[in-house]
Amino acid sequence: VQLVESGGGLVQAGGSLRLSCAASGRVVSGYTMGWFRQIPGKEREFVASISWRGDNTYYPDSVKGRFTISRDNDKIALYLQMNSLKPEDTAVYYCAASRLYDADLRAASQYEYWGQGTQVTVSS
Repeated sequence: VQLVESGGGLVQAGGSLRLSCAASGRVVSGYTMGWFRQIPGKEREFVASISWRGDNTYYPDSVKGRFTISRDNDKIALYLQMNSLKPEDTAVYYCAASRLYDADLRAASQYEYWGQGTQVTVSS
């Protein structure tokens, strides 16, 4: 499975960005998908996850109400809509895929496949 993120960039606080993740190499439509973020010197942090059918989504309190995860299984794509961005959202964002059925997966170790990451920078 190959995952490639896009859509990162520089945005002012309060602005929005939409990240995309394209999957190839194996059918991931049956996989749980997730987004994580990481800043230098810190562990990878859970941002969102979505069930294989897209009917269940999970978020930590830090992004709930501001971020929305979605997927398009026909296009084999994953998205993260980020609104009301804050400087503390600045990080490298990664998409990930897991063969585990339970979609409430918040640990990086639960995901087998990762993209290369895309930088999101929010200026104050």
